[in-house]
Amino acid sequence: MSRFPPLLLITMVYLGLSQAAPAQTDDELFSAEGYRQAHYRSPTPATAEGAQTLDTASLRTLLAEEPQLVLVDVYRRQWLAGRFIETEAHANLPGSIWLANTGDGTLQPQWADYFAENLARISQGQSDRPLVFYCRSDCWLGWNATRRAHALGYTRLYWYRDGVDGWEQAGLPLNPATPEPLNSPE
Repeated sequence: MSRFPPLLLITMVYLGLSQAAPAQTDDELFSAEGYRQAHYRSPTPATAEGAQTLDTASLRTLLAEEPQLVLVDVYRRQWLAGRFIETEAHANLPGSIWLANTGDGTLQPQWADYFAENLARISQGQSDRPLVFYCRSDCWLGWNATRRAHALGYTRLYWYRDGVDGWEQAGLPLNPATPEPLNSPE
């Protein structure tokens, strides 16, 4: 039996308020290392540790001024039976490297290695190579990846908080994207 009187319960169901799930605590939303691990598509903070946050105008300026800049898209892509499965088309900022599934709060060893190895490759082993991480707007995946790169010792980090959505809303072009290959034993 419900703890609510019948008329109140009917009203709550009608208004979509019945038996609402309790709010999650920070312990459930963030790992012990500080990575967001749930509700990735929700409002993000204004900054990411160890990085400068960029808006579209500042990213365009940085792209024009910094030829060594590398754009890193961390949008998710389904991984099944040892390969990426395209369930929807994905486009990203021109010139980007797509390191799919590396913005999750907890990475399995294969994804942590994929992230670290690709960062070493695209930075040419230079920890001060400027790297811009992004996903979509209101997406914690780019924030997590930026923090993870900082933890790996990269020092010139940027987080494009508005991501693909902000770029597209500014009327700027996007290119069809394919994730960097993952060499997996799966």
